[in-house]
Amino acid sequence: MRIEVLKSKIHRAKITQAELHYVGSITIDEALMDAAGFVEGEKVTVVNVNNGERLETYVIKGERDSGMICLNGPAARKVQVGDIVIIFSYASMKLEKAKTFKPTIVFPTPDNRLN
Repeated sequence: MRIEVLKSKIHRAKITQAELHYVGSITIDEALMDAAGFVEGEKVTVVNVNNGERLETYVIKGERDSGMICLNGPAARKVQVGDIVIIFSYASMKLEKAKTFKPTIVFPTPDNRLN
């Protein structure tokens, strides 16, 4: 049996941009992506702490060390600059592996940098 478990998350990042007229996705600072283990194109769930919105999209690599967290396309309507979000992904694995798997959790600074 395989189950989906939390693979990684960026906990409480701040939205720096929202670009409605863009193809779609979430742009994330490459340093945060690397720390969380996200890869470009990976499906992620974004939860907005400020308003309770929850959406799925995919990751685009942003400029390293820029602090950028930008929702693009229609998802831009679900956030405002300054909102706090949690971004997470899942992995499918065998039940036995899932019992011992430890997800990667990144806690960025208030300006979306690594500690």
